[in-house]
Amino acid sequence: MGTHNINFSEQFEFTGKVKTLSIVGIVIGIAAVLFGFLAGDKVMHERTFANLLLMAYYFACVCMSGTFFLAVQYVAQAGWSASILRVPQAMAKTLPIAAVILVVVISAGLYSHNLYHHWHAEGLTDQNSPNYDAIIAGKSVFLNVPFFLGRQVVFLGVYSIFSIMFVKFSYNEDLAGGLNSYRKSFKNACIFLVIYGFTTPVFAFDTIMSLEAHWFSTMFGWYNFAAMWVSSLATIAVILILLRRAGYMQWVNNSHLHNLGQFIFGFSIFWTYVWFAQFLLIYYANMPEETVYFYKRFEYYKFWFFLNLAMNFLAPVLLLMDRDNKRTDAKLLFVSIVVLLGHWVDYYQMIMPGAVEDGHNGFGIVEIGIALGFVGLFTFTVLSSLSKKPLIAKNHPLLQESLHHQL
Repeated sequence: MGTHNINFSEQFEFTGKVKTLSIVGIVIGIAAVLFGFLAGDKVMHERTFANLLLMAYYFACVCMSGTFFLAVQYVAQAGWSASILRVPQAMAKTLPIAAVILVVVISAGLYSHNLYHHWHAEGLTDQNSPNYDAIIAGKSVFLNVPFFLGRQVVFLGVYSIFSIMFVKFSYNEDLAGGLNSYRKSFKNACIFLVIYGFTTPVFAFDTIMSLEAHWFSTMFGWYNFAAMWVSSLATIAVILILLRRAGYMQWVNNSHLHNLGQFIFGFSIFWTYVWFAQFLLIYYANMPEETVYFYKRFEYYKFWFFLNLAMNFLAPVLLLMDRDNKRTDAKLLFVSIVVLLGHWVDYYQMIMPGAVEDGHNGFGIVEIGIALGFVGLFTFTVLSSLSKKPLIAKNHPLLQESLHHQL
């Protein structure tokens, strides 16, 4: 497409069926939460909180990784992505909302004792209590409610600040032109990547791994990083393809899709590498304090365990191995949706065994409803943000490279 055919003021209009369906999704989610809490029994309450944690964490991680995508592009001084940055910017701009929801879910789960009861139950750190647990007592300096919530607020707050900064710099660049805003984005991206690299493993340790506080894996943080990163890439691909089908962003070509497909393909393999390395070390060592993690998943979640591998490894690797599949929007869209559903399964089998009593897991109205609710919320917030500014960063210094990108 020649640059003379591009409307640099093109804006997305968030109206009609998409907006209605997103609101319907939110209503279904609220109804599912009410159903879970009004059901009356303790197990259903635990399931409801576990699903709220799952989707709030998923929501936050996808938005965080949108910010990470922006930072990587700035630090790498990548040209191919300059014309698609508005999509990850919309995801980054939504992060403060996702962060607040996640902190609220975690706080409510802690204070209602429906989440993190492995280390937050009464008497675990009291030597005079019959519930005393020496392992939990030894971790109590780190796993205590004020410090735990403090870390959540600080981590998510810092990520949100950088997210807003990157979006602001890009909008200022549209108005003023020049390289000043781009240089600020580059410098802050360098700082952000260092902070993000050191804190995301701890964030994953806190939010997910501490659900089963006796167990630990030093690889768990990078396992979660791989999951959130590839989920974010798949989300960007889905949004871009659907926007292009709706008549927007016609400057996005098959080479842009090819790049996203390569990333999804490569990081799906990386996710599998970390997952398998963690599994193999635990399996081979055969130490009871480590194998208990996978024992639960084999005993009560075997279907989900193998479905996880099929959706997050076999599907993207087999379907995106071919060059043409990465360049075809229908095939890339299908794989991206499979990957997004696959990482829901991934988070499900990470969270449920530590949040719900053994043998009481389930899949039904609560799981489907809460998932639809957060999909609706994500769609509504991200597309609302996307509709506020033009769909192209017209003064990005590398825009021409992106508009003429060919592989």
